[in-house]
Amino acid sequence: MEGVLKDIQFSYQPYLLKFKFDAGTSRGVLKEKVSYILKAVSKHNPEVIGWGEAAPLSKLSIDDVHNFEEVLEGTVKKLSGMSVMDSESEVLEWVKTNISENFPSIHFAFETALLDLLHGGKKMIFDTPFFHSEKAMPINGLIWMGDREFMLDQIDKKLAEGYSCIKMKIGAIDFDQECDLLGYIRKRFGAEKVTLRVDANGAFSTKEALEKLKTLHEFDLHSIEQPIKQGQLPEMESLCRLSPLPIALDEELIGIHNFEEKRRLLETIRPQYIILKPTLLGGIGSSREWIGLAESMDIGWWMTSALESNIGLNAIAQFTSTYDIILPQGLGTGQLYHNNIDSPLRIEKGKIKYGIGKWGLEKKLA
Repeated sequence: MEGVLKDIQFSYQPYLLKFKFDAGTSRGVLKEKVSYILKAVSKHNPEVIGWGEAAPLSKLSIDDVHNFEEVLEGTVKKLSGMSVMDSESEVLEWVKTNISENFPSIHFAFETALLDLLHGGKKMIFDTPFFHSEKAMPINGLIWMGDREFMLDQIDKKLAEGYSCIKMKIGAIDFDQECDLLGYIRKRFGAEKVTLRVDANGAFSTKEALEKLKTLHEFDLHSIEQPIKQGQLPEMESLCRLSPLPIALDEELIGIHNFEEKRRLLETIRPQYIILKPTLLGGIGSSREWIGLAESMDIGWWMTSALESNIGLNAIAQFTSTYDIILPQGLGTGQLYHNNIDSPLRIEKGKIKYGIGKWGLEKKLA
């Protein structure tokens, strides 16, 4: 059976990630997060290991369910012993066929572990110049929600670190104070120097949204992510049509797996941008469908991690690097945790790169 990954054994281990600070979101404050690290190994070559990560987000992922670990354990047992054709396209199709679309983070974990295994267990998910440390990608500096002083301190640090794109989460404090913070950045740096994005995470009501977008437009912003809650298609279509500020869909994409449903959503709303989080959207294969549809409609996009450890972040960064990247990506989350898994991923002057360094997987998961 030449060209086949034979008799693959899967296993997993929970891993508790601990934030360096209280990470404020529109859905509450995060102090720690559980990820499930997936291991794939062929009985015929046990020295080669592929790694993946299933990391559903609390109160956001469709697979944030009480019996998630039970489902993951059942999937691991069901699929252990099976064989997969030895090609990237066959791996993605195998995962799509064998794992329910209702568990997108498990999709992503199996895709990543099998692609890593396919490429020799070197943490190489895709063979690109990025993986070979030949090319870096621009990323945005993320400003977390919190009180004014906490957010101001983050802004100063990101600007000092050389980021040319800043993304600020809004909706946690008074809107006027948030506008003051945006004004603080704009007084120091014009739009030609620093790109500003904001993410409302659905915080605005449909009645107030357009007026707030007009106010935000005064700060020469690049875009706003998800100004109103997902599922309000007529209201979101109207906002995208009337807003002076470009709108990016984020949560709006979650839970939509069928290709035709994806197409209808984009054709109905006609956003200026979409945000892709493989953990939330069903992994690499599903994200590729979104990108293909968006590009066919002249809709821009960028990739964003979803608080994964460096295992998931590595896969997302390598996947992103298979495209010609111009816009800054949302891939700076590797610095969030006290106990992240050591990796060669590095951030320098607002860019992420695969540097020279060792992985600490075996040590952390011993």
